[in-house]
Amino acid sequence: MDWRALLQHGWVVLREHWINSLISLSALVFGAWIGKRRAKAEWSKKRFLDRINFSLNSIVDGTLQIRTLVEKNCREVFLNDVAVERVHEAAKRTTAESALLPLDKDERWFMLNAVLNEISEQFADGFVRRDMGLPVQKQNYVICLTYENDGALMTRKIRAMVVRKDLFTHLPADMPKLERPHHATRYNTLRQLATVYQQDPSHFLDVEICI
Repeated sequence: MDWRALLQHGWVVLREHWINSLISLSALVFGAWIGKRRAKAEWSKKRFLDRINFSLNSIVDGTLQIRTLVEKNCREVFLNDVAVERVHEAAKRTTAESALLPLDKDERWFMLNAVLNEISEQFADGFVRRDMGLPVQKQNYVICLTYENDGALMTRKIRAMVVRKDLFTHLPADMPKLERPHHATRYNTLRQLATVYQQDPSHFLDVEICI
């Protein structure tokens, strides 16, 4: 083996490609730096746009209860980077007075259907039990996508709201009792959503859940 020729060839390759290698390395380092800065900014503001929280909202014995069904990365639910970008852009346009994601009309169904698929997966056992003729309990719910932009909130995330339909369409006029003071924001959000539901139901999907 001619080591001199081999070393000379290696030097030529390194000399010809060192700029591309340096650019790649720089891009990697810069990307990591940007990611760290973004993570610090999200933590300081307690704002987590990359997460989607499936939030069950109920009134039990006169008290508003908020429970998480599941929480995932947005990419796991919407399955497409463009769809995730659309959701993030819409979240940034919400206000304290309007928490509903202002998605384009021709995209709403696709986003909501992705949420519906996730919920259906969570309750798949109930659907199979019903198909087998086994006893189940079923209830109709309404789902929609929100980003609550109120300063009183502890954390801000994209949320898939899940509300029993008969409750959603007949919310009490007065604020129910609250488990936490900042849950007042959630009840105000529900009242906002109920008004929009009557005016433009294309922002919502009805879903049946079996258990």
